[in-house]
Amino acid sequence: MKTLSFGTWWLRIATFLLAALAAASAAYWVLKWSAPAASVPPAAPSVNAPSPADPQLVARLLGGGQVASATAVVDRTASRFKLSGVVASGANGGYALIATDGQTAKPYRVGAAVSDALILQSVAIRSAALGASLNAPAAFTLELPLLARSEGKAASAPESNIERKKRLKLAGSNVE
Repeated sequence: MKTLSFGTWWLRIATFLLAALAAASAAYWVLKWSAPAASVPPAAPSVNAPSPADPQLVARLLGGGQVASATAVVDRTASRFKLSGVVASGANGGYALIATDGQTAKPYRVGAAVSDALILQSVAIRSAALGASLNAPAAFTLELPLLARSEGKAASAPESNIERKKRLKLAGSNVE
């Protein structure tokens, strides 16, 4: 029986590793070409639009209470309206929670009449535009109020020295 020397074993191992590397490379490229590209923009919305959401449910999700049944007649001044929340969905959709004359906020869908002379034209992340019609220029834009830093944080115990050092260390200060 003839034994193989060390010189032929390294050749076999190197050949095996090279073949495994080629197989892995081929598998990578096959998977990459067969998978859909991530940079492809999403498909256009289908013709069948989803059913509209329940405005009362949207109002509760945005923090509104029970909606008063009588609506007040308002003029075009922006001071009579207060934006409480928005749900922006898609390019032409969304809801806004708008309080009129200090009453309870009521949800409005884009295109709905907010008053006799104004409709909700569009909503954005932190704003809603009102105007005479959907195609008319916006009469004014309502903005969500900014929260102060103290309002955004829950009331808690005073910060300990260890917590302060950790916070300052994360901020880049060299505190001991």
